[in-house]
Amino acid sequence: MFTYVLLTIAVFIAPLALSFDKKVAFYTYWKPLIISMIPVSAIYIIWDVIVTDLGHWWFSDQYSGVVTILGLPLGEWLFFFVVPYACIFIYEVVRAYFPYKRSNNKKAIRTIAYAVILGGIILFFVFAHKGYSRLAMISISVYVILTLILAPHLFSEIHTLWYFLLSLVAFLIVNSVLTGLPIVLYSPEAIWGIRIFTIPLEDAFYNTSMLGLFLTSYVTCKKFFPPSKQRGNK
Repeated sequence: MFTYVLLTIAVFIAPLALSFDKKVAFYTYWKPLIISMIPVSAIYIIWDVIVTDLGHWWFSDQYSGVVTILGLPLGEWLFFFVVPYACIFIYEVVRAYFPYKRSNNKKAIRTIAYAVILGGIILFFVFAHKGYSRLAMISISVYVILTLILAPHLFSEIHTLWYFLLSLVAFLIVNSVLTGLPIVLYSPEAIWGIRIFTIPLEDAFYNTSMLGLFLTSYVTCKKFFPPSKQRGNK
């Protein structure tokens, strides 16, 4: 009954325990992290509540329990706080242990960014009959637009690439459990039907936009709410 809750707690344990590593010192970033989580988590929770009500996906009572808040089980609520914590922790680990590099080819980066924005918008209309598919597509466009406005430098930094690569590996592991048991089930009418193992392809776009917005929000908040102790590296 509480499999989903236990899964989210398991995901949280390692990043929390390692938050006090001297080189990473992630605990000093808790203030900007918590502040940055609020708007992004709120957006995706609202999305979750609406599409769950519409039937795009739903949750197994067997693995998530019958107690819900606004239609979402406790494990799902925890998900929107555990995932950003774990993934932003990965970002700070990357910053602490990986050398800083960036691309100076701004023209190519912007061209790719504009292509992604346009592609997401086009696919939003092309797949108007697929509820989850179209929302996943437009979420990518929104993420890229907001990042170009708030933190465009992220698109040129190698740390961002490592952040996505490592976070998406973690996503494959966790989502394989969520969709394999299954804890989360999807309406065939809302998705393409293409899967990565047991994971709907839409989840890859959904998670990319969500992880991207968490990072953009976090980096932006750090400008206004600096960590309690500077680590000393770039």
